[in-house]
Amino acid sequence: MSTARNRVADADDPQPTEKLTIAQAVRDAMADEMDRDPSVVVLGEDVGVDGGVFRATDGLIERFGSERVIDTPLAESAIIGMSVGMAATGMRPVAEIQFMGFVYPAVNQLLGHASRMRNRTRGRMTLPMVIRMPFGGGIHPPEHHSESYESMFLNSPGIKVVVPSNPYDAKGLLTAAIRDEDPVLFMEPKRIYRAFRAEVPTGPYTVPIGKASVDHEGDDVTLISWGAMVRVCHDAAELMAREDVSVEVLDLRTLNPLDRETMLASVEKTGRAVVVHEAPRSNGFGGEIAALIGEHLLLQLEAPVLRVAGFDVIFPAAKNEHLYLPNRDRIAAAIRKTLNF
Repeated sequence: MSTARNRVADADDPQPTEKLTIAQAVRDAMADEMDRDPSVVVLGEDVGVDGGVFRATDGLIERFGSERVIDTPLAESAIIGMSVGMAATGMRPVAEIQFMGFVYPAVNQLLGHASRMRNRTRGRMTLPMVIRMPFGGGIHPPEHHSESYESMFLNSPGIKVVVPSNPYDAKGLLTAAIRDEDPVLFMEPKRIYRAFRAEVPTGPYTVPIGKASVDHEGDDVTLISWGAMVRVCHDAAELMAREDVSVEVLDLRTLNPLDRETMLASVEKTGRAVVVHEAPRSNGFGGEIAALIGEHLLLQLEAPVLRVAGFDVIFPAAKNEHLYLPNRDRIAAAIRKTLNF
């Protein structure tokens, strides 16, 4: 699916590889870093004995013990608050919020404290902490289990926001996030936790935070996306290839810091762009991307930047979520619209 371009890992990128799902790659990254660095701890609801609601921490408590894999109460504010304290005193916590829709009680800890500590102390203190957060729809869950409200955190400069779309990136980006000196919100697209497998090195490696990936090269239009929507964009690109339309698929991988250089270079080449995300259209991150492209490439654009997104409604119940989520046909329609402008 993906080209090797921009898939940058450590120079000693190990071999052999094994085929893993995203959930397995996430678990391996945590295990490798816990082996490498005794200050790394994992905490959250059901992450220990039960191995996490998506089994992404399965086996870690047996391997590292209950002092480093900590089952917490059902208290998101306490989970993030404890992580802030741990990170401030020399540890590297990897906290799990079971679903993005559960994070609201912890927003004060995240935006009021975690994001501000470096600035508050004039650089004397950093918080090397990771908040793992499954997000997005597509698994038919109850209410509060399908949110994609990344824009809420993108308005806070002190938090890095990372979103992998495949197993290789999931392991490499999470490793980089754990080693980072600042708070990293690591958003995991649960719709594709186990949707497919890909080759992943068996040992530690990093994928750089802040670098997008050109997953599929094309000349006629650029699709810009992240998380589970990257695979949907690939489906749309394959459909448009039957109509002799060459589509470039750009996986942002990191939303903050945003790789503007790679994004703008792709759109400058094709002259057209469509942004795809699950979050509601109004005030979604796609609007910011469209504004950036307009500011820098107005005279190079052949058509307005279009957005394919969730609708401006609360995420629907399970039987209707397929009507809400962007799909191949909606993306293809936007591509045809921008080509015919």
